[in-house]
Order: sequence, then C-alpha cells, then structure tokens
Amino acid sequence: MRTPLSNLTLAALASLAATAAAAEATPRLLARDGTSPYVILLPDDPHPAERTAAVELQSFLKQVTGAELPVLSEAQAPQGKPIIGVGPCRAAARLAPGLDIAAMAADAIVLKTAGADLLLAGPRPRGTLYAVYSFLEDVVGCRWWTSTEQTIPSRPTLPIPDLDTTYAPALISREAFYHDAFEGVFAPRLKLNGHFARIPPGRGGHMSIVGWCHTFFQILPPDRYFAAHPEWYSEIGGKRSADGTQLCLTNPEMRAEFVRAAKEWIRKEPGAGLISVSQNDWGGKCECANCRTLEQQEGAASGPLLQFVNAVAEEIEKDDPGLLVETLAYSYTRQPPKGVRPRRNVVIRLCSIECSYVQPLETGEQNVTFRHDIEAWSAIAPKLYVWDYVTNFANYLLPHPNLRVLAPNIRTFVKHHAVGLFEQGDAGSTVGDFVRLRAWLIAHLLWDPSRDDSALIDEFLKGYYGAAAPYLRQYLDLRQDVAAASGAYLRCYMQDTSAWFSQEALDKATALYDQATQAVAADPVLSERVRRERLPLDLVWIQRYHASARSWKATNVVQIPWAQSPQAAVDEFVALALKHQVGQYAEGRAFEPWAQGLQLRVAKPSPPPDACKDLPRDRWVDYQDHLFTLHNPGAWVEAVKDPAASDGFAARMPGNHTQWATQLPLPDDLAEGNPWRVCIVMRCETAAADGLAAEVGIYDNQTQAGLAGRRLQVADIAGPQYRTIELGPVNVSGQVYAWVAPCNRAEITGIYVDRIFLVRDAPKP
Repeated sequence: MRTPLSNLTLAALASLAATAAAAEATPRLLARDGTSPYVILLPDDPHPAERTAAVELQSFLKQVTGAELPVLSEAQAPQGKPIIGVGPCRAAARLAPGLDIAAMAADAIVLKTAGADLLLAGPRPRGTLYAVYSFLEDVVGCRWWTSTEQTIPSRPTLPIPDLDTTYAPALISREAFYHDAFEGVFAPRLKLNGHFARIPPGRGGHMSIVGWCHTFFQILPPDRYFAAHPEWYSEIGGKRSADGTQLCLTNPEMRAEFVRAAKEWIRKEPGAGLISVSQNDWGGKCECANCRTLEQQEGAASGPLLQFVNAVAEEIEKDDPGLLVETLAYSYTRQPPKGVRPRRNVVIRLCSIECSYVQPLETGEQNVTFRHDIEAWSAIAPKLYVWDYVTNFANYLLPHPNLRVLAPNIRTFVKHHAVGLFEQGDAGSTVGDFVRLRAWLIAHLLWDPSRDDSALIDEFLKGYYGAAAPYLRQYLDLRQDVAAASGAYLRCYMQDTSAWFSQEALDKATALYDQATQAVAADPVLSERVRRERLPLDLVWIQRYHASARSWKATNVVQIPWAQSPQAAVDEFVALALKHQVGQYAEGRAFEPWAQGLQLRVAKPSPPPDACKDLPRDRWVDYQDHLFTLHNPGAWVEAVKDPAASDGFAARMPGNHTQWATQLPLPDDLAEGNPWRVCIVMRCETAAADGLAAEVGIYDNQTQAGLAGRRLQVADIAGPQYRTIELGPVNVSGQVYAWVAPCNRAEITGIYVDRIFLVRDAPKP
C-alpha cells in the first residue's frame, strides 16, 4: 500500500488551499499570475502513455494557471529552468535517489519534490500517467466527475508543497462496471484498468482476460465436439448431455484437447494477463463415478474443478510462465475444497452473487456463509480475484440502498488477498440509481480502499449537484437507514422496493427531493442533473400505482404527487429516460418495450378476475402481463395484442421450446398473507387434439426448489377462451416466482398468458 516518505500523504494534499498565504509559505511556485518558468521533461524514449501523461499535465496546468509549459525530451532540457520530470527520466536518479522505478509494483506512483523540481513517475505502462492524474487531482484540485463533466479550478498562482510520496495499489486489476467508466480517457483518470475499459495503449491499456468468464463451452463448443466425444461432457442421471451442462472434469482426453485449444486462444491474444478456465453460467455439473468420487473426497464441487484447472495451468505455464489462469468460485463451486490447492499461477475469482448488500460482508449476519467462504479461500489461495455485485440487475432504475457497504466490502476483499476486483454495476444503462456517483466513488475506493467513503460521497454531491447536495445526502442516508432497519435481504435481483421502502419513508424521500429541486432551480445544468437522478424515485411511485403492489391502498392514491395526471407523469418519466439514452432498464433488457408496460400500469385497471369479484380487496392481488419478466423476447416470448385478454394484451410463447420464458417474480410483501393460491390465466392455440401443451410452476430461487407445478394437457387450455390454472397454496417469501413454459411441440402454435392473480383464503375464526 502507501509508503509515505514524509509527513505529507496524498489524502492530506487534497485539503491544501490555494491561498496567497500558502503561496508565500512554499519554496516553489509552479505559476505566478499566469506565468511559469517550468518545463515538462520526458525520457528521451518515452512510452506512449508517458507522452500522454505529459500532454495531459500541460493541458490541465494551462487551464488552471493560464501558463503553457513546454514539453521537452531530456536531451532538449534547458539549463537553469525548474523541471517537472514525467516518467523514468535520468533526472529521477537525482530527484529520488535509490528508487528503482522500473522495479516498483504494478501501477505504483511516486510524487517527489527536490528543491524547485518535481518528479511524477511510475512503472510502465500506466504508473506515470497515474502519477500525473494523482498530482492534478490531489494537489492541483482537478475533478473529473464523468467522461464529459469536470471541475477545473482557476489558480493563476499555484504553489507546490513538499512532496515525498510513493504508493502502490493493492488491487492490480480495478474495474467499475459502469457505462461511462469504460470510456478510454475517463477510465485512466479514475485509475481504472479492468477488462472492459476501452483504454488504448497510448493511455496505458488495460488488464485483459482471455475469454473473460464461463469459458468451458467457448473452448470446447459442443456443436464441434459432442457428437464424437459425448464422454467429454457432463453425465446427468446416467446420460451424457451438452444441454445446460458442464464438462466431465476427470476425463484426461478432454483435458488434453482443452489445453491445446486454450493455448491456441492465448496465442491470438498475446497482450492478455489472464485466461479464464471457468464453468458455464448454469448448473449441470458432471455426475459420473469419477467426478462424483472426487467431489466426495474434497467435500465440495470445487474439488474436481480446481484439480482440472491446476492441470491446465501447469501445461499453460510451460509456454507462458507469466500468464495467470483464473477460475470461478461461483454458485455450486463457491465453497473451497478440503485438500486440493490452487497452483501458483491460478487465481480464484470468488463471486458474491447470493449475498445481502444492505449489510457488510465481513460483519453482517445475513452474509455469514459468504464470510466463511472468503476466509477459507484466502487461507489456501495466494491470489483472489473477486466478482462483486453493486447494482440491482432486475431493475437498474430502482433505488438500491447499498452505498454504505461498498467501502467496507472492498476493504474486506483486499484484507483477504484480493489482487483484482470486478465491481459489476449498471453497464447497460446511463440512467440509474446515482450511477455517476457510484462509478466515481468505487473507482476512488479501488485505487485506495482506506479513503473515507462518506467524505468522498459528500465531495461528489457538492461538486456535481451544487446547492442540492445537502438534501440529496439526506435522501441517501434516509434510504440506507430504512433499509437497514427493515431487516430486508437486499439481493442484487429485486423487482421492487416493497421489502424495505415504507410509505412513510417514501413520503419523506419525495419531500427531500422537492427541496433539492428548489435549491438548484435557477441553474439549468444542475437542475437537469437533479431531475435525472430523481427518476428512480419516480419509478417507485409508478410501481405503487393502482393495485400493482399489494401494500398500496386506494385511499393513498391522493398522496402521489402526480395523481391528477398519472399518464402524463409516466410519459414524462419515459421521455426523460430516453432523452438521457437510458439503454437497458435491467441486465440485457431494452428499455423501450418495458416502458410500454409502465404506461399500461397507470391505465384504467382491468376488471377483477371472476374468482375475486366478491372477495375483500386484501385477499387477492392481480398481476397483468406488463408486470411479467419475459426472457429472450422476440425468440422465446413476445408481448402481443389479444382482444380475448382482460386488458387487451398477453405474453405469447411459440410452442417450439421448453424455456421458462414467462415469469412473474412475487414481491416479498406477499409473505404477510401466506399462504396463497396462484392462478395463471392462459390459453393455447394448437392443431393437436390431445397430449402435453405446457408446464407451469412456482419456484424458490433462494432454496432452488420447486414449490408447485402442473403439466397441462391440450384439453386443459386449448381454444380461444382463457382458462384459470390454479397452483398451491404456497408460501411466498425470498426469491419466489411463477413460471410458464411450452413443451417443444410443433403442433402448439402459441401459449398465451393474460394475467396471474393470487388469492388467499379467509382467516379461520
């Protein structure tokens, strides 16, 4: 980490005031009244990123002071002029005697003054560029909030304090997975260098991973190998299959071909630092006798995986001794094995996808299992690469109160030997829950996990939102407080905010946003920023309109700020999201089709289902098709107009697959009234007279168990009229959802789902 060579650290430099008193107290002035005697010196044979560093320093110092410092090679250095040495120039030996810059850790920096001179340097390729950005940010006061928005101070007289600081980041791979943070100029300014960052060599490049992840079938694709070698793939229930399965990890012939194919792939990407040798993104582990025996011996499914990865890594090391081999500890392989240990060139990428993100991973009672796993892995793995989840993938546009765990979780990862960290955020969306703040905050914490995250949040809010900052901070704190007090398990897949955002808190949040809006009303730039960040709060109100959430009571409709014209308000929400080029509303899901459902949400409610007409309102809840989750729309399912449906629309699936393509996540608040009977209103078009038509069920993703299910015959649902199919009663809690799937019959031309409603029986006297 940081090794201070004086009493002045980078954190202390950030608080330096640009005052005349400071200018008089320092022995050096980089500029006085807009003029400067300094020159910027580069090595005679600079790396492209060092040349970029010099140009960036020259450009921003001109913006700050008005003085344009010449950029020269050392061979051109004038006599008697104070210098800023950029990179490992010859002057470095004089300015930092005994320091071997080339031998410093990856991405390390040195900021060093000697007399009037200044050295900004680090090892190649990125160290010098990072040293310049650290100087500009922490000493000069430049701030890059986004790829297009920045604050550059005006300081015609610029004093430079004594500097004697070196720093090496603990994380050699740092990725904030946000749309804006990929940009090739902005990313290095935030000192991000991860796989997806589009950073050209002239700005230091990035840490590339061959294959990225889930590579088993990328390296040995079943369509190429399965017909001739079914024994290379998983045995499930006594049968070899490549449909939703993995590789047979104990098969030596498969491993030999895997190594050959992996080495061929590596040769095509010579600049990469890692190759991923990792399981597919689903279950289906091999159950053959050899794999099962090894798993039993190791006490975990990671045993066969790690033994296989070690063998592959040993062969790769023979040709590429510097290349690391990365694999996943994910889902069914998250628990470490008893005996096998990662080789020296193997990196374990531990994934936190099952965790709760309202409590810190190291101390929260909800995360005990993950805590045990990271402690066990760090005890046997010299290098960890962590895949952390910092957004709500079910809906990027909803509030997600996890800001307080970001810093402690990053510190926990570093404490347990993490050398790389992938913070998976809202990459597909430009509009979300303070995505600009999150990218900036996470980047600063990845570079230096010891930073005060609360102070960083305040700095961004004040610098980016101006006078609205105090109210936005209160809003963020309110969300964190109510989420923590609720006891909710804040997953990275949350369909709504009902589990933690009470109506009382929502009202307070709305009032705070009203104050924030008023505070910047005279500034069109700040007003637009604040209005954009309000969109997630607007969505909460939209979701609670009418009967789309059980907790909503008709008497509360008047509290909605736009109750008199809900359709206009939703139209405004959609228009603003599109104006800001929202992209996706959830992982892999385009905004526009989903937005059509939003607009239907505030339309006149459909008539109650016949079974509910005479029931009290608190004993049934209706979910129309616009609330469904449609998987692979356009191929497996699509939203269509259907005059026979209760609201004129339905989800339609062709009969040529077996995917659970139509799903309805059931909100956590339904647990209050357990148990429920789940009723699916559906029909099918078919030329078949009999046989299987479709399957329906209820599934708990947290326990990975089916709670109910039915196989429907053609006679059950055929014809133009919708039929009600009942499941249950079931208890709804955690990650429970209803699903509908076709049965892969060409005679079934369409499975239509109109609505899903839930009914609970009257309490017993």
